[in-house]
Amino acid sequence: MSGDELKDFLEAKVIQYNTIGFIETDPISLPHRYTLKEDIEVAGFLVASIAWGNRKMILTSGHRMMEMMSDSPYDFIMNHEDYHLDKLAGFVHRTFNSVDFIHFIKALQHIYIHKQGLEGVFDLYQTNESLQPAIHQLYKVFFETPHCQRTVKHISDPFKGSAAKKINMFLRWMIRKDNTGVDFGLWSSISPSKLSCPLDVHSGNVARILGLLTRKQNDARALLELDANLRLLDPKDPVKYDFALFGLGVFEKWGAKELYQN
Repeated sequence: MSGDELKDFLEAKVIQYNTIGFIETDPISLPHRYTLKEDIEVAGFLVASIAWGNRKMILTSGHRMMEMMSDSPYDFIMNHEDYHLDKLAGFVHRTFNSVDFIHFIKALQHIYIHKQGLEGVFDLYQTNESLQPAIHQLYKVFFETPHCQRTVKHISDPFKGSAAKKINMFLRWMIRKDNTGVDFGLWSSISPSKLSCPLDVHSGNVARILGLLTRKQNDARALLELDANLRLLDPKDPVKYDFALFGLGVFEKWGAKELYQN
């Protein structure tokens, strides 16, 4: 495709997949249960943090998380006593277990008390071009409180080479504002132009098929390349193309077969 043809194609796919119907089977449906800004943030951050693998399983585990916090995630974060954390025993989602869950509760409380919340961290450390340095700072802040080493793997750091897919997805939810009722657009202090695509196996394979990505690994360097190409297509809202790349990969089954045929 020419540049204009590619843009037109992706714009059409954004319209197709950036719809309210997208929500039902997606992890973003969980924070959509809430109206309080902080509940949306906490629920969104927690479900994004376990968002790998089967989407039905992600939603099942996310709903269990909320139930364990009495369906009031921000209030639980801020006002829990140590004995309340006993009810989290037994939680497991793949490699994320109750030890990790408890540290996430304590770290989020620390962030809301001392760092002006999740938005405050990203607002403070954003640069003119990117939120990746702010993700690195979140990683540092998240482990200022005592923690088990096993939990460190559940927060990505782009400065260590990670594409930080789950945090970039969460940031899309919080910052990007659309008229379809999918992304929340709660954080008006940060421009959507700084968002990065949540790069995973689906979006990465489709991006390579379309010539938007040449690097084979789905890492921080690949994300930088993909971001640069998506920002050429739309400098103000580059991450909207996540809907197109994800939809083509998951729903239209673009992937390894097409990749090797092109």
